[in-house]
Amino acid sequence: MNQFRFAVDSHLADWRWRVVATAEAHFDAVVLLNNNGVAYPNDPFPNRLYVGAKRVVLFTGKGDLQTLSDFHEQHRCHLVGYVGYDLKNQLESLHSRHPDRLGFPDSWFFEPLYILQFERDAVVIQTDEPDAGPWQAWLTEPDGLLPLPVAAGRSEAALGKQPIVEARVNQTDYEAAVRHIRGLIEEGDVYELNYCMEFFAEPITLAPVAAYQALCTRSPMPFSVLLKQGRRYVLGASPERFLKKTGSRLISQPIKGTIRRGNTPAEDKALKDELRNSEKEQAENLMIVDLVRNDLARSAQVGSVRVDELFGIYTFQQLHQMISTVSATARPGVSLADILGNAFPMGSMTGAPKIRAMERIDELEATRRGIYSGAIGYITPDGDFDFNVVIRSLFYNADTHYASFSVGSAITYDADPATEYAECLLKATAMREVIEKG
Repeated sequence: MNQFRFAVDSHLADWRWRVVATAEAHFDAVVLLNNNGVAYPNDPFPNRLYVGAKRVVLFTGKGDLQTLSDFHEQHRCHLVGYVGYDLKNQLESLHSRHPDRLGFPDSWFFEPLYILQFERDAVVIQTDEPDAGPWQAWLTEPDGLLPLPVAAGRSEAALGKQPIVEARVNQTDYEAAVRHIRGLIEEGDVYELNYCMEFFAEPITLAPVAAYQALCTRSPMPFSVLLKQGRRYVLGASPERFLKKTGSRLISQPIKGTIRRGNTPAEDKALKDELRNSEKEQAENLMIVDLVRNDLARSAQVGSVRVDELFGIYTFQQLHQMISTVSATARPGVSLADILGNAFPMGSMTGAPKIRAMERIDELEATRRGIYSGAIGYITPDGDFDFNVVIRSLFYNADTHYASFSVGSAITYDADPATEYAECLLKATAMREVIEKG
């Protein structure tokens, strides 16, 4: 690939965001990976902007992962995109009974026309094109970069229509569902089930880049994403890695266990210790770790699966999380389709046993998950990849003026319905504030 470096006036306010806004305004295919400067074991996402579709992987709705694998094998190029949760229906004999309110396809990947890397005072562009195209002018001419649009929800507020976030499931119905799940667990139908609910706002007009910037300010996360697919957007603040491949090494880092931050250093430490020592949270985490071990073993050399860290406690701006790390060595010849398919959907978003949990999820939840609890990430020409878990993310359809986000928690037999509901509201805080306050 050709490489072009453009110096940028580091005194120009929000210049990185203006680069992103310029890309969003001129291209239909845009993915920003953003680690927000947050450290993470085995590294967070790179700070990288993929812009424009040189080629798009054509999915048929059948065998999408094999199609992706075949495309990469043929072209050996950079790819970026996502697989949605409902890809499960291609991997197992499952279905999704709820309507699709957002319109994201089950899978979407493209070969980028431009890959932008941000340095302290420069932008480095990689492309197969002979020059940097329109970026030459945008990055060198005065006022070449677009200014940031107004923040999220401002258009409604200016018209006296403050955006209102509604819950698809009220607290009474949520707690009844949790009690029902506990009954299923008592009967041995499932051992753990990740139950989620949707919050939405309509009609609403968002400025996606400004809304995403507001989300990152409130909730800076290591696997954060801004994705534009035509007129559909993902504004993601994910703390969780689904699966990473570097050479033959596979890494998965499931999250199970959440608690709020304290108002004082002493309270914060006490809450962190409470999470660390919680037998309930450890049991939830361990159950998913075992599931992930089994998923990775299907693609791994015999005896290579390891639990590198169990019950690690990590602190983010709004909450503490319990994170475990599972690694394995991929067996020779295993394909991209097999590695992803053997582990998808991630156990942290289903429960166990996985297939039965997914059947119950479709029966009990009130919303089609779609891209939520799927995975967004990139694939390099040599076949390495890194994918997040699509959680703590705001979805927006600019054609229908519909914005949505979902949150959930792992339900075990010891789950208290009111406590689980409160955990969901905690996870929803940043996304709700972006819609309601901008």
